[in-house]
Amino acid sequence: MTKQELFEQIKEKQSFLCVGLDTDLNKIPKHLLDSDDPIYEFNKSIINATAKYCVAYKPNLAFYEAAGLDGWLSFEKTVAYIKQRYPEMFLIADAKRGDIGNTSEMYARSFFDNLKMDAVTVAPYMGEDSVRPFLVQKEKWVILLALTSNKGSNDFQLIEDGNGEAIFEKVLKISQQWASDEEMMYVVGATQDKLFSRVRKIAPNHFLLVPGIGAQGGSLEAVCKVGMNSSCGLLVNSSRAIIYADNSEDFATAAGKEAHKVQLEMAEMLNKYL
Repeated sequence: MTKQELFEQIKEKQSFLCVGLDTDLNKIPKHLLDSDDPIYEFNKSIINATAKYCVAYKPNLAFYEAAGLDGWLSFEKTVAYIKQRYPEMFLIADAKRGDIGNTSEMYARSFFDNLKMDAVTVAPYMGEDSVRPFLVQKEKWVILLALTSNKGSNDFQLIEDGNGEAIFEKVLKISQQWASDEEMMYVVGATQDKLFSRVRKIAPNHFLLVPGIGAQGGSLEAVCKVGMNSSCGLLVNSSRAIIYADNSEDFATAAGKEAHKVQLEMAEMLNKYL
């Protein structure tokens, strides 16, 4: 999916919502545990209930890998279902990979060649040669970790040099030598909204994947005010607040209602700031 195609989906659906499929067997409704593949059945119901309100899905690989082979098979089935039923969706593998070049090449093959994902999240700590293997294929995306929502982000990302430039700003600047805004996005946490102006100063045209809205306390209005650009430039992720909105047999309906509520807010933001 190209940048323009993604923007067209955003305009059509009046939404820049990414639903995070962080599916935990300990949190899904108990009645699903009797099915042959509880994770897949949960995901399929959530997807069908939320698809008209979002433009992207982001399975978090940790939740599938934790379930062993069965979890990985559930992940593959989930991706295949989205590809078949909702081919317009932007699919992000939230894997946070990043290793020496030949290892990264294998990761890229796994997510792009085999699973046909549109994007994968990548950690930049090991530098250019760990990221470049993900940039080989056209119309595929690297989403580079830049400024995250967690408390520990202060440990490294906000360290400044003698000129007042933080490490996250160096990541933004240096990585733009590797790829354009047609190939690379950045993860910028919603709870970091006070720093969004610094992000946009360096990367004005890139899409930003923004976790931290909802359960983590980030403000959609604050993010849009400082983060939206002429092509929207935002994919705002919500996971727990949507997929675990209800734990009864009517869980999917509740998830759809929550996603619709977010979509309506996003439509207002698009009208206000785009």
